[in-house]
Amino acid sequence: MPAPSSSFSTVVPPDDDVESRQRFSEVLSDLSSRPSAAIRIGDVLEAFGDRAFGALMLLFAAPNVLPLPPGMSAVLGAPLLFVTAQLMLGRPTLWMPRFIRERSISRDFFTLLTTKLSPILHRTERFLRPRLGALLHPLPERIVGAVCLMLAIILFLPIPFGNMPPAFAISVFALGILERDGLATLIGWLAAIGSLLILAVISSAIFAGINAFLDQLWVILG
Repeated sequence: MPAPSSSFSTVVPPDDDVESRQRFSEVLSDLSSRPSAAIRIGDVLEAFGDRAFGALMLLFAAPNVLPLPPGMSAVLGAPLLFVTAQLMLGRPTLWMPRFIRERSISRDFFTLLTTKLSPILHRTERFLRPRLGALLHPLPERIVGAVCLMLAIILFLPIPFGNMPPAFAISVFALGILERDGLATLIGWLAAIGSLLILAVISSAIFAGINAFLDQLWVILG
C-alpha cells in the first residue's frame, strides 16, 4: 500500500477467505467507536481493506435511503462515483485520490448512521452467504458497476425523493458483492429496474406539474 503522503490509495482485491472476517456491521461499529472527532474516508478504506468495493458502495449508498443533513450527500456521493466507475472498468484494486481520502464525516453523525443501519444490517447479514458465484464473475460485476454508476449519477439529480430508490438498489448490489452472494445480486437487479420505473413515474409527475403551472401562468398573463 502506498505511503499516506502519496496521491492515491490502493486496496488489494478480494479473495475467498470470508469466514474469519468481521461482518460489515461489526467493522462499522468499530469505526464509530473510535475516539477521534471525525472519521476520514481513508480510515474507512483501511478498515475494509480487500473488501473495499462492496463495503464502500454500501457505506456511501445506504445513508441516502435515510433523510440526510444538507451537504452530506456531496460527501457521500463523490466516493460512490469513484467506486462504481472502477467496478465498471474491472479494476482489480480500488484507489481514491487524496482529496477524497481526506474528506471526513463527524463521528457523531457516523455514530448516528451506525445506530440506524446496524439493526437492519444484522438482520440482513444472517441470510447472506456465498452462492450463485457465476453472477459475480468479472464480466457480470462490470455490468453491475455500470448500472450502479448510472444509479449513483441519478442520486445527484434534483428529483424530490428520487435518491432513495437508486440508493436502495446500489446497497443491495453492494451486499451481494461484499458477501459474494449471487442471490442478493439478483435482488439488486430487481431493485434497480424498480427504482428506474419509480423515477420515471416521479419525473413524469414533476414535468406534468410544471407544464400545468406554466399553462395557468400563461392564462393569467394572457
